[in-house]
Order: sequence, then C-alpha cells, then structure tokens
Amino acid sequence: MHEWLAQILVWIESLGYWGIIIGLAIEVIPSEIVLGYAGYLVFQDIISFPVAVICGVIGAILQQWLLYAIGRYGGRPFLDKFGKYLHLKSKHIDIAEKWFDKYGPMIVFTGRFVPVMRQVVSIPAGMARMSLWQFTWLTVLASIPWSILFVWLGFTLGEKWETIDQEASKYVQPAILIALALLVVYFLYQYLRKRGKSI
Repeated sequence: MHEWLAQILVWIESLGYWGIIIGLAIEVIPSEIVLGYAGYLVFQDIISFPVAVICGVIGAILQQWLLYAIGRYGGRPFLDKFGKYLHLKSKHIDIAEKWFDKYGPMIVFTGRFVPVMRQVVSIPAGMARMSLWQFTWLTVLASIPWSILFVWLGFTLGEKWETIDQEASKYVQPAILIALALLVVYFLYQYLRKRGKSI
C-alpha cells in the first residue's frame, strides 16, 4: 500500500465514524477502499457494522449533493474550467449527460453501480435541475446496497481487506448487469406509457 494512502486511512481511523463520512464526501480515495477499510475496522471491533453502513450512506449523499450543486449552479462553463482539478473528465461528463437525457432520473439510481458514472451522473442531474428530493431518494436507495456490500467485504476479508478489489469484482459485475437491466426495463416502461397516451 502507498504511504500516502496508509496515512489517509490512519486519519480516517482516528476520526472514527466521522472519518468514514468525510472520506466518502471528499473521495480523495475511491469509496470502495474507504468502505472496505470501514469493514476492516468492524472486524477489529473498533466500530459497529450498522453504523459504518449508515455513515457510508451519509458520506455518499454529501458527495453527490456537492456534485449536484456543481452541475446546478456552475454548469458546463464551471466544469470546462475547473473540472480537471476535480478529476472530472469532459468525456465522462458528456456520456453522463447523454445517459441522463436518454433515460432520465432513473439513471441517478442505476448509474451508481457503474464505475466512473457513479460520480459524474450527479452533475447532469443538477444541470437539468432535477428535484433535489427525488435525487436524494434515488441516491440513498443506491448507496445502501453499495455501502453494505463493501463494508461486509472488508469485514469478511479481515486482515486481507486490501485485496478487496479482486473480491469485489465477483459482486460488482453482476450488480452492473442488474442495473443496466433495470435501466432497460424503465426505458421500455416509459416508451410504452408514452405510446399508450398517444393512441
């Protein structure tokens, strides 16, 4: 493990539950690592499993609110100017915009299970001025299983929690397929509903 990463994890551990929330809210390191480390802390009996999951969800909401606000109040001009400092690539934002335009609010839920899209999908939601309550609700629904999965993996791996990337792929890939399937079902439902109204 890189020294800087180890130092961040020590800092997270020193803050306890607040460390999980802040670590996920600013996401200097991927959420999978923060949650996996939280699971390892559960394994060590330093924190409890349910509260670790709750903190994971809260941290995810705070991060997504920030990205939503950037999209809503800063828009594309802000992203074109400062996106690189936030590690937000234009091509990923373009894809997220197209997905949001095509699939609508449902992508806020399903996109959480797709790498890279997990973060950037909140930006077009803000740019489209999607209802904050609807945005938050969909984010919570997606963040709960994500947090449970990675905290559980970190807990079950114990001292080997650093191998979480390899172990998680067994679960994340099926989750992506399920999310995409839900997206297709939602799209078909919307299409049939619009078609029914036009007849």
